[in-house]
Amino acid sequence: MAEKVETAPQSTRERILQAAAEAFADKGFHGTGMTEIGELAQIQRGALYYHIGSKEELLYDLCRQHVELALANGRVAVAASQDAREQFRALALAHLQTLMDRRPFVVVAEREMHALTGERATDLNKLRREYQDLFAEVVTRGVEQGHFACAEPLEVMGVMGLLNYTYVWLRPSGPNPIEEVSQRLCDLLMNGMIRR
Repeated sequence: MAEKVETAPQSTRERILQAAAEAFADKGFHGTGMTEIGELAQIQRGALYYHIGSKEELLYDLCRQHVELALANGRVAVAASQDAREQFRALALAHLQTLMDRRPFVVVAEREMHALTGERATDLNKLRREYQDLFAEVVTRGVEQGHFACAEPLEVMGVMGLLNYTYVWLRPSGPNPIEEVSQRLCDLLMNGMIRR
């Protein structure tokens, strides 16, 4: 039996981010007040503002943290092989696992990122493009290796759209394990639905 790994207690900022993610996912960015976030995080309003600058800063931090984690996990997955098909499958699984593990953050990033303004919006869009580029590199490598037919932006965005939308219906308690879901979606994306 494996030893249980002790997890470090959450910092106050992590507690605030988690509370904000849950509140924004439930009621939306504009429908959530700072008082509610403070109550969820079990922190007084004055102390809350000591740890964060504004509600928009919280939203930016939530979105950025999610995309940075997805990008880091994706890079690790891709580095495990030189075969584009294996990279594609590993990247898809890493993507779905990140969505599953951090669902409130994903909901916020997908639904609420449009509320960001100025440099925060610009920075997040740049980070999201880096993640899209990772998918594009894998698909392009698949074309170069003779596995995939096309690596145009339409196909890359279509792949990401299909994988991203799983946050709406994919649950840990669902009938299919995440590895099976990932495998079947990759089969669908790479092989299509036509009987051969």
